[in-house]
Amino acid sequence: MAKDNTQMNIDSWLTGKFDQNTKKEILRMQEEDPAGLSDAFYRTLEFGTGGMRGILGVGTNRMNKYTVGFATQGLANYLIRCFKENIKVAISFDSRNGSTEFANIAANILAANEIQVYLFDSLRPTPELSFAVRHLQCNAGIMITASHNPKEYNGYKVYWNDGGQLVPPHDKNVINEVNKIKEVDQVKWDGRPDLIRSIGKDIDNVYLTLVKRLSLHPEVVAENPDLCIVYTPLHGTGISVVPQALADYGFKNVHIVEEQAVTDGNFPTVKSPNPEESAALELAVKLAKKVKADIVLATDPDADRVGIAVRGKGGKYQLFNGNQTATLLFHYVLSQTKIDPTDNNNFVVKTIVTTDLIEEIASDYNVECHNVLTGFKYIAEKIREFEGKKTFLVGGEESYGYLVGDFVRDKDAVSACCLIAEMAAYYKTVHKRTLIQQLEMLYRQYSYYKEAMVSLTEPGEAGMQAIQQRMSDLRENMPRTLGGQTVLKVHDYKAQHTCNMVSTTNDRIELPVSNVLQFITADGSKVTVRPSGTEPKIKFYFSVCMTMEPDQPLEEADTILADRIDALKKDLGL
Repeated sequence: MAKDNTQMNIDSWLTGKFDQNTKKEILRMQEEDPAGLSDAFYRTLEFGTGGMRGILGVGTNRMNKYTVGFATQGLANYLIRCFKENIKVAISFDSRNGSTEFANIAANILAANEIQVYLFDSLRPTPELSFAVRHLQCNAGIMITASHNPKEYNGYKVYWNDGGQLVPPHDKNVINEVNKIKEVDQVKWDGRPDLIRSIGKDIDNVYLTLVKRLSLHPEVVAENPDLCIVYTPLHGTGISVVPQALADYGFKNVHIVEEQAVTDGNFPTVKSPNPEESAALELAVKLAKKVKADIVLATDPDADRVGIAVRGKGGKYQLFNGNQTATLLFHYVLSQTKIDPTDNNNFVVKTIVTTDLIEEIASDYNVECHNVLTGFKYIAEKIREFEGKKTFLVGGEESYGYLVGDFVRDKDAVSACCLIAEMAAYYKTVHKRTLIQQLEMLYRQYSYYKEAMVSLTEPGEAGMQAIQQRMSDLRENMPRTLGGQTVLKVHDYKAQHTCNMVSTTNDRIELPVSNVLQFITADGSKVTVRPSGTEPKIKFYFSVCMTMEPDQPLEEADTILADRIDALKKDLGL
């Protein structure tokens, strides 16, 4: 955004009816932190793959009571435009700083707009909010969370009446309504208390009953209820339902990391509450070693993602990445669900950056596998597309998000924790092997896929421009080789076409427009590049694969694939 627009945003807050503390902070930043002030006002937060997410503080590019207020009024205006009357919205929130305040602000504004609000009485996970939208037949839902981001962040996810996050055209339409709001007086701040209804245990009970029904082998858990599990909610919402869900499944030997069971938006025991990062699981693994746990489960603050670690040889714990857990979970669901091999109505969904091993497994069970853009909202959109026509079994993405069944329409770490634990019990009891051994078996049965991701942080307006420039450079100067292999195809999801680099022909991509490039090489390697939709980052995803020889050591195959990934990174200057 041009610099004069940044100043216009600042001036509008200084002259508008914003509170005095906000104006004092802007004036302080003008004197002491002009770069920070520019970053806080150079743009307005928009809905990306995970909704609106930003650093807490004053400004149009920050999470504060005004950006939440403007977003909520914009949402209210759009809901009234779409549904006219008798509108209902469910709201939940996580443990982050400001979450309770933002949830109450949103509830009051919606009620002031004559909208019925169902507000959770205390923090609840994102998947339960998604469920509540459908269960209460709401027109929309709001989840106050910044998912797994660092403590400085908070966010605002919006759900539509199917329980899934906003997808086109609703996401752009809502932000257009938000952008029309320039003045504080345009927001109806003071609600009607009679239109705000508190919900809690009543929703928990129905949701947890449905989670329990997902069990594929309750008899196995009954035979082995003492599977040793360590669970950490990482100071977030998981503590409200995950221990109960595991108990409902029949697990009796669950150890909770007590230091991280305290709900605290400062996340005092971790640098970042992200189960994708090994450091976030250090306390859980420490406890696991003490109690000799079979498996470690860790959920992020809004309990939609789950990371796992599994006890292997010599008591050493192996942390699984999102692709590995997805591979195991997809295979477990498909192999243990009674599927008629002549039935073509079952389907699974994954994102374009999630391991293609899932496609091989799905094909083996005669199940359709659909690829969608990054963002679980697109998985939910696919479920809605086939609702009443085909049966959804399981969906997932490499960023530690999974969904089994369709009563939730977002990734669900609560049900995933239960099914992963059941899966561990099943392979231990029935096949006498760990999840580590089961994963190796799948690599040998199908193909050995290895994935990696490099994320480059480019903060601020200059960072955003650098990210866009890098994407432009890749489009204008497409690499002809990567990792010593010829690039055969380039999928450009922004231009919505696939370029065959050999025949120079183009095929149309039938997915929404997205700023993503994907390079496919002669040996089947895949490199995907995309800016993050929720953080100031550009991400590079790498996927390589090979067929293993019958007696080939796993370590040898792993080294070969790791070298291929290193070669790909080198060619991209990473």
